[in-house]
Amino acid sequence: MKKTVITKLSLILAIVMMLALASCNEKDPWADAIHTVDTELGVGAKTVTVDVRVKEHIVTFTIHTDAESLGEALLENGLIEGEDSQYGMYIKRVNGILADYDIDGSYWGFYRYDREYMMSGVDTTAISDGDHFQLVYEK
Repeated sequence: MKKTVITKLSLILAIVMMLALASCNEKDPWADAIHTVDTELGVGAKTVTVDVRVKEHIVTFTIHTDAESLGEALLENGLIEGEDSQYGMYIKRVNGILADYDIDGSYWGFYRYDREYMMSGVDTTAISDGDHFQLVYEK
């Protein structure tokens, strides 16, 4: 009887410790952000707005550019990093914040401002003056 109680208590303690450890390892993605407040960048004839959303925190970037694509505008202002794939640019960092599906199942979702999921990548999305997009950290 005593051995059964000790075994059950040990199991409960192990579960509690695993949950505590898991919650301690959850890093705030904003800790790596370059900009943590709304920011205006660039020079050019077009003005494009991009909201970067991680959880409930949003930073809005107002980008002035002459670029033809959103990807080009984001790259020239140092807001994204990624790698080329067969489908276009796979964004891994936005504003310094890493989202890597291979590491933890996270990725950057690309939306129009109305939360319509974009069916093109940032590198192939043409921009016009006044466009508004969102890059959302998804997990």
